[in-house]
Parts: sequence; C-alpha cells; structure tokens
Amino acid sequence: MSSEKQVIGYLPDEQPSFWKLLLYAIQQVIVMFPATVTVALLTGFHVSTTIFASGLATICFILVTKKQLPLYYGSSFSYLPAIAGLMASEALAGYTLNEKIAVAQFGIVMSGFVSIAAGLIVNRFGKDSIDKVLPATVTGPIAMAIGLTLAANAMGDAAAIPANLPEAAKAMASNWAWGISLLTLLSTILFSVYLKGFWRQLPLLLGPIVGCLTAFIVRASTGLDFFKFLPDTVNSSLFALPLFTLPKPSWVAVAAIMPIAIATIPESTAHVYQLDIYVNDLARKKKSAKKYDISSKLGLNLIGDGIGDIVAGFIGGPAGTNYGENISAMAITKVFSIPVLIAAALMAMIISCFTPLINAIYAIPTPVIGGLEIYLFGAIAAQGIAIMMEKKVDMFSAKNIAVIATIMVIGVGGQYAFGGNIPFFGLEIPCIAGAAIFGILLNLVLSLGEEKK
Repeated sequence: MSSEKQVIGYLPDEQPSFWKLLLYAIQQVIVMFPATVTVALLTGFHVSTTIFASGLATICFILVTKKQLPLYYGSSFSYLPAIAGLMASEALAGYTLNEKIAVAQFGIVMSGFVSIAAGLIVNRFGKDSIDKVLPATVTGPIAMAIGLTLAANAMGDAAAIPANLPEAAKAMASNWAWGISLLTLLSTILFSVYLKGFWRQLPLLLGPIVGCLTAFIVRASTGLDFFKFLPDTVNSSLFALPLFTLPKPSWVAVAAIMPIAIATIPESTAHVYQLDIYVNDLARKKKSAKKYDISSKLGLNLIGDGIGDIVAGFIGGPAGTNYGENISAMAITKVFSIPVLIAAALMAMIISCFTPLINAIYAIPTPVIGGLEIYLFGAIAAQGIAIMMEKKVDMFSAKNIAVIATIMVIGVGGQYAFGGNIPFFGLEIPCIAGAAIFGILLNLVLSLGEEKK
C-alpha cells in the first residue's frame, strides 16, 4: 500500500481525467490569483486585464517552450516597486490612469527582450554558461529571499480585518481573523499530509474552502463580514471584456522597468531547477522510463518568460515571471501536468470576462488568503534550500557562505528596512534585484580567485 501512495501524481506529458483535470486547474487558479490580483491593485493596473494577461501569457509560454515546461506565468512582485513608482512619478503627473498604464506597458514589453537575450545566450553557449553566472549558491538564496520577503504580506493578510469597523469591534475582529487564517493554514497542511489518493492532491483547494466556511459561520454568528468585493468590477453586467490598452513609447519607462528583468532571471532559473528536482523525483517513484531533462531547458525557459512579458505588457498586464506559488502547488500535489496548466490559463481568461466569477473569487476573505500564503510563501523559501541540497552546495566553503549570506541579507533586509527599495547613491534599487545583482557579481569575482588557485 505504501508504494502505491508514492506513485500518485502526473508528469508533464500525462493528462488526468476530465473532472480531475478541472479540479486541479481550479486549484492552480486559486493559487495564482491572490498574488496576481495584489500586484494589479498595488500598481493600479486593471484587475480583469491582469488576470486575462496571465492566462494568455501562460498559453504562449507553454507553446513557445513546446509543452516541455509546466510553469504558470503571473504578475511578479519583483517589478512592483518599479511599476508603482513610475505610475506615481511626477513625470506622469496629469496623465489619466490608462495613459499611465500605456507608458508602463512599453517598459514591460522591453523588459521581455532582456529575458529573451539571456535565453539566446544560454542556447548559444550552453547550460554551463548560465551555471557559472547563476550557480545554486545564487539561485537557491534568491528563491529563499523571494519567499521570505513575502512573509510580511502573508502575515498581514492573515491578520486583516474588515474595513470601517468601530474601534470597539477591532479587537474581536482581529481574533476572528487569526482564527480563520489558522484554520485555513492547518486544514491545508493536514489535508496535504493525511488525505489519501486523489483527495490528497487537492489541499490548496480544500483548505481555502474550510477557511471560507469558517468566515461564513463567523458572519452568521457575529455579524463580522470578512468577505469582500472588487471595486472596479462591481456592476450588474454578467459579461464584461477586460479593458485592453496599447503601449506608449517612453524611455523613462524603459529605464525604470527594463533592468528589473535581471532580477527575474535567477528567479526563473531557480524555478527550472526546482521543477527538474520534483518532476524527476516523481518519475523515479513512478518508475517512468522517460528522462525529464528540464534543467537543460534554461534557455528555452528564459525565452518563454520574455515572450510572456511581451504578450502581457502589450495588452495591458503587469510584468511577470513563472510563478513559484504554482510550483509549490505542483510540488505539494505532485500534479505537473501541462494540460492542467493550459486548463488553468483558459479558466483565468474566462474568469476575467465574467464579472460574477471575478467578484466571487475576489470575495475570498483576506485571512483565508493569508493562511494559504503562509504555507505557499514558506514553500518557495524551502525550495531554495532544496536547490542547494540537490546541487550539493558546500556550506563550509567561505566563498559559498559569503554569496549566500549577502544575498539573503540584502534581499530580506532591504524589504524590511526600506520597504522593498534600497536607497543607493541616489537610486532606488528593488531589494530582490539588488540582492541578485550583488550576488552574481560577488560570485563571479570570487570564482576568478578560485580559478587562479
């Protein structure tokens, strides 16, 4: 019986039955939804357009990568400070919202060419060329830093209370918020550990259902309503196409947004290594004769990532990358099926067009999302450790410790000391981008010394 439990799961080229595929796809949509919507809200981009762009970019990514990489494209937090800063800058003062989005779109589209160029370099000079620049000592701590910099978002969402409450009710609301988020978190964990067979693969769908039921009981018994609605889509219409805008050329946008693509390269590279580890682990357990050499497709992944930025940016979506949250979901559920991700992308595009569906998903209470985020964001950080373990990184090497330590402190410390942007000689450097660039350069410098020795 124990051996049967180990082989439950789907490899990239395997397709579940229709109803299982549907449920797995819904789970992937739920996982990507909170972060993607949050980026849209914080940058001022249209939420429905952002969701549509994530689905369309995912399908384009899967086609460009020849259905070999099970990755979901979503809005990236790495770009958030640059885009939000540009939208609020004096250079765009007096612009309408759509005009600001159009200017930012140009920088997003151009950032896609950075990833494509990196992918072409990898394809030309081989995987070793990127391994020298982005070894596990860089990609591992970058993945860890990304997860840990999002920890505050997770805890803040877990404790979120309804708006406009009287002062006397806030303490009680805070207690209920923690109760809802903890029940969501614990039920998700328990489902992933103790459920058997097919149901064991749906913890990230079942956990939020428990959380929503808890919030419904709280509303019925106390009158505290944790459910919410999306301001820019609340209307009586059933069907509403997303609002698409076209890029407006701006070198200011290029200077502000394009460099951030450098930070997403190690992030995206880390995702490929994560997939290689988990997919091949499942293949071994299923005794599959096929070798899934995902780590050799770094160049193809980066090209696909760049295409995703261009597609999303061209229609009015924020810049993005392959989602660690969705990889966490796949690692937990052992469902790496490409057809599931295609179905999830199509669902996202449908949801973006139907107002009631958008409102229903966005109505998920923030504490429920927070409970889920604690698990998922922690899993992103844990996968960084898995990368270094898989690559057998020598943790007693002075060089490795230096690279890992500085990336972690700059990335995580920059988030909590400066709110994400590190002031540096008159510039505002996004903490993840700064950590990635510093780690890459430090590793290269220390590697030169190693070669001479």
